[in-house]
Amino acid sequence: MTHKWILNQLTDEQIITTNKLAKELSINPILAELLVQRGVNTYDDARRFFRPDLNDLHDPFLMTDMRKAVDRLTVAMQRNEKILVYGDYDVDGTTAVALVYKFLKQFYTNIDFYIPDRYTEGYGISIQGIDYAAANNFRLVIALDCGIKAVGKVAYATSRNVDFIICDHHTTDDVIPPAVAVLDPKRSDCHYPYSELSGCGVGFKFMQAFALTNGIQFKHLLPMLDLVALSIASDIVPITGENRVLAYYGLKQINHNPSIGVKGILDVCGLSNKEVTISDIVFKIGPRINASGRMKVASEAVQLLISHDPTFAKEKSGAIDEYNNDRKHLDKTITDDALSIIQADQQFCKRKSLVVYKPDWHKGVLGIVASRLTEEYYKPTVVLTRSNGLVSGSARSVAGFDIYAAIDYCRDLLETFGGHTYAAGLSLQEKHVPEFIERFEDFVSKNILPEQQQPQIHIDALVEFKDITPRFCRILKQFGPFGPSNMKPVFMTRRVIDNGKSHTVGKEHEHLKLTVTDASTRTAQNGIAFQMGKYAKELKAGIPLDICYTIEENTFNGNTNLQLMIKDIKPSCENAV
Repeated sequence: MTHKWILNQLTDEQIITTNKLAKELSINPILAELLVQRGVNTYDDARRFFRPDLNDLHDPFLMTDMRKAVDRLTVAMQRNEKILVYGDYDVDGTTAVALVYKFLKQFYTNIDFYIPDRYTEGYGISIQGIDYAAANNFRLVIALDCGIKAVGKVAYATSRNVDFIICDHHTTDDVIPPAVAVLDPKRSDCHYPYSELSGCGVGFKFMQAFALTNGIQFKHLLPMLDLVALSIASDIVPITGENRVLAYYGLKQINHNPSIGVKGILDVCGLSNKEVTISDIVFKIGPRINASGRMKVASEAVQLLISHDPTFAKEKSGAIDEYNNDRKHLDKTITDDALSIIQADQQFCKRKSLVVYKPDWHKGVLGIVASRLTEEYYKPTVVLTRSNGLVSGSARSVAGFDIYAAIDYCRDLLETFGGHTYAAGLSLQEKHVPEFIERFEDFVSKNILPEQQQPQIHIDALVEFKDITPRFCRILKQFGPFGPSNMKPVFMTRRVIDNGKSHTVGKEHEHLKLTVTDASTRTAQNGIAFQMGKYAKELKAGIPLDICYTIEENTFNGNTNLQLMIKDIKPSCENAV
């Protein structure tokens, strides 16, 4: 699919700010431009950006209901009540459960955890989970990464003498569950300064408040930050503000002193002796933690993350790695099946959305399949299967389109739903599937914008190769950790030509290894362009090309060199940005 290139343009005011900032910081104006694009406009802003500080974390008691939550937890511990830590089965949920359980376990032993089964209980707080708590005399349940819509279920829990503290970060409804406390920075009546925390991040703030109240030093929370970083990266929340601070120190923890459980995962990922990045979590660590809940039971992931036994951690990490291998095979099979269904029905071509349903698909990989279909067709996508008496599924969106709003438009047809702008889950009765497909398409077709129907590459800055100096790259690295709202900068260089060494690689010569120069320098830059081998002829013919790319470090045989990771290539005459 052809990508549209969009070169970010600064306003006149931003240009003035850029020049001033470049002078104050003594940096390349391109780097100052990148800072201004990220809302960093002053010397002090830059200091905070480049030097994240745990002292900049917000007071947890600014979150609505935090005092109620801490007081109820404190009373439970004073009375020696049984406490159940309850959470969702994805990375955010399992890390949140592991964090709260591990932290409280240092000071209190009458505590356990519970992860609902994806297939028999579904997402969020379940009746089975409440009945389990009541039957086993748990008086307090701390629900993490779920519960913000569980109005009826929390009321049922109250009738069974089970209190709930909800720690969530999902979009709320008008009615808040009747829990003892509901911690959610997205509550309309919550004025907490940062609303984009992960579910695990909300759990961390709860534990921070508990520690402040009970005279527990912050150093006891520091080892938990590896879990917060895993949740921030895997749940694709913005890496700005408080999340940036938490992710920065969480990565430090992962790289220098990971917990035994996290170390076990690093080993099976081949990351033990490498600097772990947000990207490594998204593509290597997160999928393995998720695979436990997708293929077996997510409680195994929590068992790993709270483990103090290296032997157990090694065995459990190996098992989870195998689950991930099984997951890869399964999601490829289902993706191929879904593609066949779409290609066989011409109606899909006419629609602005995709909804595919097959009763025997494996529920655990539907989110991954939805993501792959979205990449292939660039349409808001819902993938459904039959599970536990209902049709359930996952939704994924394209850049700029709010898929949660599209699903909310169909709420009267749904049994449950929840999620974010770009990802959501839902369930409904099978008889409502046809109407859901039409209603969903109606909303998408009326609300999706033309620019949201073609994949775009946003380019941060136009550069010449002479700008890419060692100092430039050292400062650029300090822009991390990278992620949503602080993505790795994408650069464009015009009219590059082959220096004679570019060639195709791969079994079918599908990839392109470039060695190119531009008009600004005689020094060649090396790059790799996956699935772009078709441009080899133009390169060899000496045709100037425009490239957009990120700058990466490539380590091979102990040597580290800079490499351009090519995102797209266009003949110079075609580029209209």
